[in-house]
Amino acid sequence: MIVKEVNARKIKTSNNKDTIQVAINKTYVASAPLGTSTGKHEVRPFPREGIDFCVKYINNLKELIGMEFNKFEDLEFVEKYFKVVGGNSVLALQYALLKAMSDNEVFRFLNPNADKMPMPLGNVIGGGAHFKGNAPDFQEFLLMPNAKSFSENAFANEYAHRQIGRMYPKAKKDLEGAYALDFNNIRTLELLKRVLKKSEKELGFDIGIGIDVAATSFFRNGKYNYKNYSYLDSRKKLSRKEQIEFVNKLIADNNITYVEDPLHENDFDGFSKIRAKMVCGDDLICTNLERLEKAVGKVNTIIVKPNQIGSLIKTKGLIDFAKVKKITTVMSHSAGETMDNIIAHLAVGFDVSCIKLGIHGKERTAKIKELVRIEKML
Repeated sequence: MIVKEVNARKIKTSNNKDTIQVAINKTYVASAPLGTSTGKHEVRPFPREGIDFCVKYINNLKELIGMEFNKFEDLEFVEKYFKVVGGNSVLALQYALLKAMSDNEVFRFLNPNADKMPMPLGNVIGGGAHFKGNAPDFQEFLLMPNAKSFSENAFANEYAHRQIGRMYPKAKKDLEGAYALDFNNIRTLELLKRVLKKSEKELGFDIGIGIDVAATSFFRNGKYNYKNYSYLDSRKKLSRKEQIEFVNKLIADNNITYVEDPLHENDFDGFSKIRAKMVCGDDLICTNLERLEKAVGKVNTIIVKPNQIGSLIKTKGLIDFAKVKKITTVMSHSAGETMDNIIAHLAVGFDVSCIKLGIHGKERTAKIKELVRIEKML
């Protein structure tokens, strides 16, 4: 594929923030999302000069015109612009080049033998940094359906989401389209178990429960500061030991399969004390290979967000390392999403086990629909 034209422009994300969109040869268009509860170890999405500077810089990248990109490794060339335009600009450019090289069939380009679909983690009830009102302290309450196909699993997530909407028709939705209820964490889990019991009976397969605690968002002065009462006792400020006990009690009492970021983003050893089947690091890792190397033996699951590291080359390196270490990978959307569906292709092409997509909202369903299309092709 020879680059004939490069065009960049500023667009809005689903949470109304500015990000960048890049088009290669007019036909191949890509954009990078922006997170809300971002870890401090993530790369800067844009430089201090701002997005307008990045748009102008990319639109004047004369050296790309006439260049040939034919294989995944060729994407490394544009990473030299990282210090100038930031992670999101480089990633949007890499996404667009990857689409151009593959004629938009990215998953086949990455893996001609791809034959597996990821399991969709559905964010059905939200809180934490994703919602400013009175809602659970935990950021996400997730569904983990166990059907035979991606399509059935996606339907199960939507089915449960719709049930909660009918039960609480006046409930608001958070940044990712999950319901934000005026409940504490325990009451939310009790509701979710009731909803899933009904859903499992009607659908005919099990649906597991996951939580994204996003503990860094309420960790201050060495304590976990709850606004919404944890049931260890009447205290709202928990020590590290109490936080571990609290999370492990929730896991045991509610049969929780998946726990993400149960402790703050630098407590590697604390993660190893969590007793869930899947103990996942997001802010702990930030899609950074050096941090994953430090986390080996502490977590068995990681979130993968290319925008956290600003490089598809480094993202693939992280996934490859995780597979060697038998660590489960979860490709993930961000709170501030765009209509770009490329993470659906990355999940299949890189053969990751799970994908966090959300359930509601056009930016989320765009990716779900693309995965349904890919499944039919496979």
